[in-house]
Amino acid sequence: MPETTIAERPAGRSTAFVPPRVGLWSSYRTLLRWQIGQTGSDLPMIVVIQALLAAGVVVGFGFLIPDISPASALFLSTGTPTVLLMVVGLTIVPQGVVRARTDGTFTYLRSLPVARPLLLLADLTVWLLVTLPSIAVAVIVAQLRYDLALAFDWPLLIAASLLVTVTATSVGYAIAVTFSPMMAQVLSQVLVFFVMLFSPITFPASQLPGWFQAVHDVLPIRPAADLLRAGLVSDVYSASLRDLLVLIAWCAAGLVLSTRALVRRA
Repeated sequence: MPETTIAERPAGRSTAFVPPRVGLWSSYRTLLRWQIGQTGSDLPMIVVIQALLAAGVVVGFGFLIPDISPASALFLSTGTPTVLLMVVGLTIVPQGVVRARTDGTFTYLRSLPVARPLLLLADLTVWLLVTLPSIAVAVIVAQLRYDLALAFDWPLLIAASLLVTVTATSVGYAIAVTFSPMMAQVLSQVLVFFVMLFSPITFPASQLPGWFQAVHDVLPIRPAADLLRAGLVSDVYSASLRDLLVLIAWCAAGLVLSTRALVRRA
């Protein structure tokens, strides 16, 4: 009976299984589906709540000012979108990331064989989908409530909306991944009151003390409001290069800190 010979594998050739490389676009889509799936049926409700909050800020803040003048109504209404975007980015986003860190979801996502910055990009996309409709709702309600005449600068409005949303979300994300979960939650709660009550968004900066105005010159909140306001009422308000640079600086800082926390060894 002839002997059966088994051919030897060529020396030096690895027999280990090498998984196929997944493209960035495919990884991003998978992570985006994951993030949306995590929210599930709550996502439409979150969008509706944001829309109701937009309407509530426009109408409710108006009740605090008896016999509100057209100029005050215009300033209040055009500042409302910034309030919404900042509250979501600096408060809701950190709380969601802290919850993911606590229940292990954050650690699991970091263990996946994908580029970790894509985790941040997927989160940013979801929050863009959640927050941007509230801007339209705030504008429509303001026009109906105060009979405002708006002059849209569409390129500026779209660019400012995207920049403000990414800035607020990235800074909030950076807070959540930089500080301990408890401290991040405390900071997010404090920022709600700071944005709504102590930031010149729905009232002019001239009503603040001089030193506090100087503080807001280097914070992203007032520049964000001014850029969005210039996009909504371009014939009354104008954007400044300083505001744009301040916002870009904060956006870059938030993205860098968030990305460093994601790529850092667990």
